[in-house]
Amino acid sequence: MTAKNGLQPLAGIRVLDLGQIYSGGYAGFLLAQAGADVVKIEPPRGENLRNRPKVHGAEYPFLALNINKRSVALDLKTVEGRNRFLDLVAAADVVLENFSPGVMDRLDIGYSVLEAVNPRVVYASSTGYGLGGRYQDLPAMDLTVQAMVGVLSVTGFPESPPVKAGVAIADFMAGVHMYAGIVTALFNRERVGRGTRIDVSMFDATLPATLSSLAMALGTEDENPTRTGNRHGGLAEAPYNVFPSSDGHVAIICVSEHQWVALAEVMGRPELAADDRFTSRGSRVENIDALDEAISAWTSTRTRDEVVDRLLERGIPVAPVRTLREVVEDPDLETRGVLRPLNDAIHGQVRIISSPIRYDGNESVAPRSAPGLGEHSEEVFEEWLGSRTGVPESVS
Repeated sequence: MTAKNGLQPLAGIRVLDLGQIYSGGYAGFLLAQAGADVVKIEPPRGENLRNRPKVHGAEYPFLALNINKRSVALDLKTVEGRNRFLDLVAAADVVLENFSPGVMDRLDIGYSVLEAVNPRVVYASSTGYGLGGRYQDLPAMDLTVQAMVGVLSVTGFPESPPVKAGVAIADFMAGVHMYAGIVTALFNRERVGRGTRIDVSMFDATLPATLSSLAMALGTEDENPTRTGNRHGGLAEAPYNVFPSSDGHVAIICVSEHQWVALAEVMGRPELAADDRFTSRGSRVENIDALDEAISAWTSTRTRDEVVDRLLERGIPVAPVRTLREVVEDPDLETRGVLRPLNDAIHGQVRIISSPIRYDGNESVAPRSAPGLGEHSEEVFEEWLGSRTGVPESVS
């Protein structure tokens, strides 16, 4: 993502990343991918994600989220570690963390302390439920936030128990919003000359993703959103579902009358488009079971690829339901730079994810392996503070 003047967008921005696991780690990842100098501050034994067992690829997320970062190990529970951290804060532009509320204050490195050391610092914290509300002190992980924000209640099929989203939506939505808040605050700092504090809640960041289902709760007086399986969460579109093929499944959605008429024609059932049960979006929703049954009868006798190819020819939104193994083996991901090769000293030849944010005509930041614990301690202190002296044993 090198800009046309030869500089990466966030070149020169110094970030102290105290992020753990996903939400803080992903915000730091995006900053590093935009060219910021991201220094990962870890306890002497390393952060939680670094210490996952090396089974089933469980160690991969640490590698993926920490490329292009440097590592400094500090024991922030000691006076010496705290003081060295504040030395770095004085030279930093951004401090980000996703500890539980109150942890930074108990370590005596809360925002008021950091602001006194460096009034221009942007301080970003990500918590489960935000600061000041009655849920502030509840333990928050992606699963529990999904439960609290209602994602579980609208995921799965009506006759089945609630199901979590298959991905860590709350963690990564919070990480994206934290990144956006940091960049916005850096822009505002250029106007006002001071930094600020940013509070990003996993709950708040995830709530907008429920909008289709949320419409029933906010847009009506008595409807209660519930699980709709693979149908539209707000039951506002039909057809909108995952249908069986002879060798898998396909996702089909029609958002216009033209697309629905085209689908009926491709199916060899043009009379369906004129059927009173299906002549409008509202009537199709009212008769959704009969509609889905008719479409399934057609898709189930054809291969996944045949259904996809025939519908795409008519401009109908359709996609094969692919496994993640199929996804990562798609050569287009490497062509577009979504997955990039990396020769890692520990893991060997691997592929790592890149930032989804692209800048027209600019190259992505070249990937550099995730750092070893405390690998760059002396290097960072020398660059940021101008001296190698005084580096405690806990950071070497």
